[in-house]
Amino acid sequence: MPNAHVAAIDQGTTSSRCIVFDSAGAVVAAARREHRQIFPRPGWVEHDAAEIWANVQAVTAEALSQAGLKPADLAAVGITNQRETTLIWDRATGRPLANAIVWQDTRTDALAAEIGGAEGPDRLRALCGLPLATYFSGPKIRWLLDNTPDLRARAEAGDALFGTMDSWLIWNLTGRHVTDVTNASRTMLMNLATLDWDDRLLAAIGVPRVMLPEIRPSSEVYGEARDGLAGAVVASALGDQQAALFGQTCFSVGEGKCTYGTGGFLLVNTGETPVFSKNGLLTTVGYKIGAQPAVYALEGSIAVAGSLVQWLRDNIGLIASADEIEALARTVDDNGGCYFVPAFAGLFAPYWRPDARGVIAGLTGYVTKGHIARAVLEATAWQVREVADAMAADSGVPLSTLKADGGMTANSLLMQFQADVLAAPVVRPTVPETTCLGAAYAAGLAVGVWPDLESLRAQWRKDAEWTPALAPEARERAYRKWKKAVQRTLDWIDADDA
Repeated sequence: MPNAHVAAIDQGTTSSRCIVFDSAGAVVAAARREHRQIFPRPGWVEHDAAEIWANVQAVTAEALSQAGLKPADLAAVGITNQRETTLIWDRATGRPLANAIVWQDTRTDALAAEIGGAEGPDRLRALCGLPLATYFSGPKIRWLLDNTPDLRARAEAGDALFGTMDSWLIWNLTGRHVTDVTNASRTMLMNLATLDWDDRLLAAIGVPRVMLPEIRPSSEVYGEARDGLAGAVVASALGDQQAALFGQTCFSVGEGKCTYGTGGFLLVNTGETPVFSKNGLLTTVGYKIGAQPAVYALEGSIAVAGSLVQWLRDNIGLIASADEIEALARTVDDNGGCYFVPAFAGLFAPYWRPDARGVIAGLTGYVTKGHIARAVLEATAWQVREVADAMAADSGVPLSTLKADGGMTANSLLMQFQADVLAAPVVRPTVPETTCLGAAYAAGLAVGVWPDLESLRAQWRKDAEWTPALAPEARERAYRKWKKAVQRTLDWIDADDA
C-alpha cells in the first residue's frame, strides 16, 4: 500500500505522543504533551485519566495538522501504552471513578504479600508468569475495590469497568471495552496458556470478571474511531515494551531489545512457548498478530531509568533540563567512587524487593555534582547489566549485541558506558522511538500497509553503534561496588512505616 500513513498514539508514563509514519516507516510528524505526576503519599503515584485523554486528543490533532492529513487519510491508528497503570471508570458516563494508579506505585505491598500467603510471591507464577508484586495491575484493582466506597458493588453489577491505558483510549475512541494480550498479560489475571482471564487468578486476587475487558490480538481492527479521529480505524494495541520489541523487528527466537525510557526494559523473544524464569525475570506475551499463535518473551523490568534524570531536574534542581546531564557528567572522568541505586519504588528485576529504597553510596568530600550526574547515568547501565546477567543465566547464552531504543539513547555517554559494562556492542536504530513504530507496524499489518513481518524487518536500519572499551578488571571491580550499593538499599521499609 504505497504512500499510506499510519498514526501511533503512545500513552506513556510522563507524556502522551502521536507520531505519524509513512509506508517506509519514516516519521512524518510528531506531537507530545506531558501530564501531571500526582504523589498523594510517599510511594503513591497517580495520574488523572481525563487529563490524559484530553492530551491524547490534542497531540493527535497537532500531529495530523503538521502532516497535512485528515483522519480519513490514515490507513490505521495504533496504540501503545504504559502497561500496568490501572484505571476504573463508569460504564454509563465514561468518567474515571478514581485517579489511575501508576505502575510505579507501591501502595499494594502489604496486599501482594497477603495474597501470596505462605506460598509467597511465586504463588500464581505458574499460571500468569509473574510474581506477586506492587508492579502489576491485579492487586491495584483489588486495592481500588477495597478502598473506594461502593466501588466493589458497582463493579460486580457491571457498572464499573477496569482497563489499562490502552483500554481507556480504545473505549474513548471506539466505544469498545477491549485490551490486547500483551497488556492483559501484565494484570496477573490472564492465563498465559489460554490467553483468557482465569477464574483461579480472579478468585485469588479478588477481582470480578464482569469488569474486565475482552482480550484481543495485538494486531487487528478494533473499530472505527469517532470524534476527532472519525474516519480512521484503530487497528493495534501493544504494551509499550512489547511495542518496542515489535518496532525493533525482534521476530525470531533469541532476538531482544532494551528500551531506555521512564524505566528500563530488556525483552527477549522466546517463541510460541512461554519460558519461566529461575532468575527473577518475567514471562509475558510479546505480541499476537490476528489469528496467528501468540509469541512470548522474557522480560527484565527496571523501575527507574530516565525518571531518575527527571527527578534530578525537578526534585533536586541540579540540572535545568534533562539533556544537560550528559554535559555535566562529562565534567569528570569517572563517578568518583559514587554509586546511585534509585530504588524509589523498591527494586524490580531481578530482585523484586518492595522493601528497598534508594541510596547514594560511596560519598566523600571529593564528590561533586558532576560525579553525581555520572552516577545517575551509570545507574541505568548497571541495572541493565544485572538483567542481562539474569537473561544469560536463564537461556545459557550470553548477550552478543543489544538493540537499544528510547529517549535516553540520545545520551552517548550512557550508551558507551552500557557497552562497557555489558562487554557487548550497543546498537541504536535509525528510528529510536521504536515504541511508536511498533504500534504503527502492528496497525499497518492489520490493514495491509505491510504484507508480512519480513517486509518490516527489511526496513530496520542502524543509526549508531557503541563498542566496549573498558578493561575487564575495571568493569568487574566497578560492578562489585554496584552490587554492594544495591545491598545497602534492602530492608529499609519496616512494618510500622506509613
